[in-house]
Amino acid sequence: MDFQWYPGHMTKAKRQMQEDIKLIDLVIELVDARAPESSRNPDINELGRQKARLILLNKADLADQEKSRQWKAYFRGRGFLVVELDARNKKRMKEIQDAILLSCREKIERDRKRGIKNRPVRAMVVGIPNVGKSTFINSFAGKACTKTGNKPGVTKGKQWIRLNKNVELLDTPGILWPKFDDRSVGMRLAWIGSMNDSLLNTEELSLELIRFLTAFYPGVLAARYQLEEDGGDAQTAAPEILGEIARNRNCIRTGGEIDFGRAAALLIEEFRSGRLGRITLEEPDAI
Repeated sequence: MDFQWYPGHMTKAKRQMQEDIKLIDLVIELVDARAPESSRNPDINELGRQKARLILLNKADLADQEKSRQWKAYFRGRGFLVVELDARNKKRMKEIQDAILLSCREKIERDRKRGIKNRPVRAMVVGIPNVGKSTFINSFAGKACTKTGNKPGVTKGKQWIRLNKNVELLDTPGILWPKFDDRSVGMRLAWIGSMNDSLLNTEELSLELIRFLTAFYPGVLAARYQLEEDGGDAQTAAPEILGEIARNRNCIRTGGEIDFGRAAALLIEEFRSGRLGRITLEEPDAI
């Protein structure tokens, strides 16, 4: 399966971000806590190399807690400030505000020495599609400032949002990069919903997800769908497990034929929504 998706508006958005970076003090990068490295656009590292940096591990409520702890330590060891986040929950926003001011303490101190008071920190919010940037901004601001949606590509242009006297945010469209060197990166992004589903082979994607789950989270599928994970060859067992999921959830066509497509879509949606439990798709020491 080909995991490339780079529509034209992403090229335009990248060029605009290269211009806007001159105006900002801080890059706030949202990543998906279930795939913290795969959901980082390598272009953003280059773009923000001279700026203060803050990483938000969003959708942490869906991720494996122990793995998230490891990822926080990993990013902190590389000089980033890191905060775990469920962008729908406003309770952590004070912590984000403090992290922003801490990230830019040198800039704030320089302003103070120059007699510049109350100039807000200008932060660019970046990330790949469907990682939750707009939801985060709306929660942070306490009102609906941006359009949101549980699909990639909702934000198509930039917009400035004045949060308070201390912080201004620049929202940007989610962008991927033109070519994935590692197929597994594309696979993870497809699983978490950062690519256009209509371009993907859902059945193949679900079989790969079954193979991952039986290897790294054994028992999850058995518990959710009342089936047997026989521990046999993952390559041949995955189609059988998908068939069992279809029968369990009545994904059956007229005439009794199994609807593998419906079952595949159901499995992927239940993973994305967290109904399978808290799952992380990669580990720091595997990179």
